[in-house]
Amino acid sequence: MSGGADRSILPRTTVSDALRAGAAGLQGVADNPRLEARLLLAHALAVTQNDLIREPGRMIDTAAYGTLLRRRRAQEPLAHLVGQREFWSLDFRVTPATLIPRPDTETLVEAALAAFGDRSPPARILDLGTGTGCLLLALLHEYRTAFGIGVDIEPAAAALARDNASSLGLTRRAAFAVSDWTNAVGGRFDLVVSNPPYIAAGEIPSLMPEVARYEPARALDGGADGYDAYRTILARLPEIMTAQGVAVLELGRGQANVVAGLARDLGFAVSLRLDLAGIPRAMILNGPGR
Repeated sequence: MSGGADRSILPRTTVSDALRAGAAGLQGVADNPRLEARLLLAHALAVTQNDLIREPGRMIDTAAYGTLLRRRRAQEPLAHLVGQREFWSLDFRVTPATLIPRPDTETLVEAALAAFGDRSPPARILDLGTGTGCLLLALLHEYRTAFGIGVDIEPAAAALARDNASSLGLTRRAAFAVSDWTNAVGGRFDLVVSNPPYIAAGEIPSLMPEVARYEPARALDGGADGYDAYRTILARLPEIMTAQGVAVLELGRGQANVVAGLARDLGFAVSLRLDLAGIPRAMILNGPGR
């Protein structure tokens, strides 16, 4: 279902008619069909959304647009089709090699900023499982004197994060490595952040099709109970955090109590930050004895 043009749209038609037909075809697939149709058409024509608004009567060739609509109706993620996603008001290139940045994850940036609100800003930041690099690069955008390292076990993810750092002008303050968590990391960090895999393996097939079919299973799979990555990260944090360091971890829905218990058993002080839906999304950790 991923190839071929959309036969419900005329090969040549106006911008307004193409948008109307595209939005109709995305009903039941997209939360905002007209917006997604506009994003896909702008991408297909290599123009801006404002260009479409200014010229609704312009005649266009719809072949590329029709193909994108067909792929979207097969529930391929919009971010994969247009190749980018906004996070923390910054544009990130996206590929199927990584998770797509989500608004919920911005809660971790907010939590980190709050944790250092009345303290000296972090000088060294580590992002475990960096993916697109969105967490690390958003934090480097805020902390203009910090240096950060992002690690990911997937080479294509580390390469993508490096490209995003370049696009955002952060190459000199960011480095990326292929590593199984902290295995390739040396030194200590003032701030450690991570959005680890936290879906129980058996639950992945029941996720939304956009996620289950198209996002990398390795970035989702948290083991049989969903907590494997947390156990690994928590055990290694004392080795990589500075004396006054802070760690901020993303949580899945309903996981706060279990992860907090694991952290407290290792001597960490724990606090939580809620996302916009009121769900505990970020866990803030201060190290044992601090």
